[in-house]
Amino acid sequence: MTRFIHVALGQLGPIARADTRVQVVARLCEMMREAHACGAHLIVYPELALTTFFPRWYMDSDGEINSFFEREMPSAETLPLFALSRELGVGFYLGYAELTSENGRQVRYNTSILVDRGGTIVGKYRKVHLPGHYEHEPWRRFQHLEKRYFTPGDRFGVTEAFGGKIGMAICNDRRWAETYRVMGLQGVEMVLIGYNTPVHNAPAPAHDDLSLFHNQLSMQAGAYQNGTWVVGVAKAGIEEGVDSIGGSCIIAPSGEVVASCITKGDEVAIARCDLDFCALYKRTTFNFDLHRQPHAYGMIVERKGETLRADGSPLG
Repeated sequence: MTRFIHVALGQLGPIARADTRVQVVARLCEMMREAHACGAHLIVYPELALTTFFPRWYMDSDGEINSFFEREMPSAETLPLFALSRELGVGFYLGYAELTSENGRQVRYNTSILVDRGGTIVGKYRKVHLPGHYEHEPWRRFQHLEKRYFTPGDRFGVTEAFGGKIGMAICNDRRWAETYRVMGLQGVEMVLIGYNTPVHNAPAPAHDDLSLFHNQLSMQAGAYQNGTWVVGVAKAGIEEGVDSIGGSCIIAPSGEVVASCITKGDEVAIARCDLDFCALYKRTTFNFDLHRQPHAYGMIVERKGETLRADGSPLG
């Protein structure tokens, strides 16, 4: 029996700094209605989808910084999106800035959630690979201060949802092979990735003309090498004077792009994704149990005080 998910790309155009959560959520709801009309079961929105991409500015006031963060989810402003999800039977992935408390101290994360078709949160992920820098660097045309405003997450997981094994990542995570492989080892069948990626790379401007190519290359490689669907969704266009790439797309386990957005504004595109197609690669070319040789990789990792081999088994 095949397992199909009808997945919609919920690409966003620019969000101005002055735009309110209410205004943004209205845009998200409109795209969810459009996705539902096209038969979608799941719509994927970008990273930090509720606000402008605020790490482009240096701020040292906690009050100013925290104004971009959500203290609860759902909040009063985002509740209409959850209500519409329940009404239409359309789940969603949503990226946002999360403010929480851990051991009595304030912690900020770059977060995404997975919401099922009943409007219930069934998964949460916190961005592991934070790009950019920590201190103000005035030589840049704009800042990229994710390391200043966020704490890195500590794990990649897989959630049983939508009839399959769903994983999440955010933006810079998509460039790292470990992102896909850690979830691939957990049997992931679809990886959802939201991103905000400026065209201009200040430390390496020679990369600017390759921004879209590198975006798609990394996601296609991750899909193929782990036998999984990958869904990448942008917040695109010229936002507060900074141009960001689009290129939102759905990639099959074969590495082929099966759907994509063609603008840099609010846009919905959809694909019918067969999760059983993953097995064609997981049982052949990328049969990990049969073909991987982790003992030869010379890799160890640390987890909660334990030293582990690359395959996750204890060392020693």
